Amino acid sequence: MPIQRTKQHLYSAMDLKEENRILRQRLSELTQKAQDNQETLKRFHARELELLSAESLPELLYGMTDGLKSSFEIKSIQLLLCDPDHEIRHLLSNNGIDEGAFPFLHFVDDMVAVNPRFSRLRSPWLGPYLSPEYDNLFCEDHHLRSIAILPLFCGNRLAGSINLGSDVSTRFTRRHATDFLARLATICGVCLENAVNRERLLISGLTDPLTELHNRRYLDRRLDEELARASRYRQPLSCLFIDADHFKRINDNHGHQVGDQALRELANRIRSQLRASDVATRFGGEEFALLLPQTCLSEALMLAERIRLEVNSNPIPLDDGAELRLSVSIGVSEALPMLGKSHHKELGCHLLANADQALYMAKAKGRNRIEYETSGELGTGDPETTDMSLRPG
Repeated sequence: MPIQRTKQHLYSAMDLKEENRILRQRLSELTQKAQDNQETLKRFHARELELLSAESLPELLYGMTDGLKSSFEIKSIQLLLCDPDHEIRHLLSNNGIDEGAFPFLHFVDDMVAVNPRFSRLRSPWLGPYLSPEYDNLFCEDHHLRSIAILPLFCGNRLAGSINLGSDVSTRFTRRHATDFLARLATICGVCLENAVNRERLLISGLTDPLTELHNRRYLDRRLDEELARASRYRQPLSCLFIDADHFKRINDNHGHQVGDQALRELANRIRSQLRASDVATRFGGEEFALLLPQTCLSEALMLAERIRLEVNSNPIPLDDGAELRLSVSIGVSEALPMLGKSHHKELGCHLLANADQALYMAKAKGRNRIEYETSGELGTGDPETTDMSLRPG
């Protein structure tokens, strides 16, 4: 009997020791998991603060793409934004930024057309990467093994998604909790809505309500930016001043309502000849100013002629059934900023003044024509072509 009790005691002691070992291991795992969760929370919190502090739409989009990719050390990321009316793209364009500046951003017209899962997705989805089902969610697969899809909502509207991809199959699984990712998606959705609304308000204060072109205040802001960009990349920047000929007669003979109609049509015809990167503004009254990035003088003169011909092409139909013919005089100038120079303000003033002086000369020579000025010297037409090529027929 004593021997039996000794064996039972020995077995109990061994069981207790093993149980203690398992408990210590479990405690260590829980402690490590708690530490990992704390680090994850810190990382998410830091990223959330950066998104919430973004001062502009471009800064926010960068944070939602490159910023998240770097922060989470993932193989691939793709931000999809539903923009059927091209509003966000127009807001970026108004800031002089092309959508190509964000390689991890893709605009779509319909999220469900991209992937049917979006018709029922209301919270983050984690799981294996399946091809071709999820191919449209990433610009490149990078041999992805697992993905996380974070739907973005602005109010109740699905505004897009942030798609995270990993080449590790266990990085995003259906067993993982999605609390942090859901919170991040909510913050991104709110920040996106606020940034778009903020840009709308900003643009409304920089837009001429009659023509829907930008106003002179916007021109002043963009002029410094474009000169700095031209200096950095050693590219020319040209300017066009456009003035409607004999516009006072239109107001005197037909009234200001017809004059406003003529200005709107003139703005539309000018806009039809421009690239997305060009800056069109109503400088004041019946005068318009254009900034043409990466455009030399000869190219600016060709654009000026296209605009002149477009304005002359067809009469403007009036509401009373009558027709109004309109012509424009155009002055052209060019700036070639030097790298490293900080005289952008002075150079900008010269660029505008030269175009204005060339416009004055065009009107003095009979109107409905184009003049240019460089380095204080006036000229007619394209310096590399005959003068007659840019004179009205």
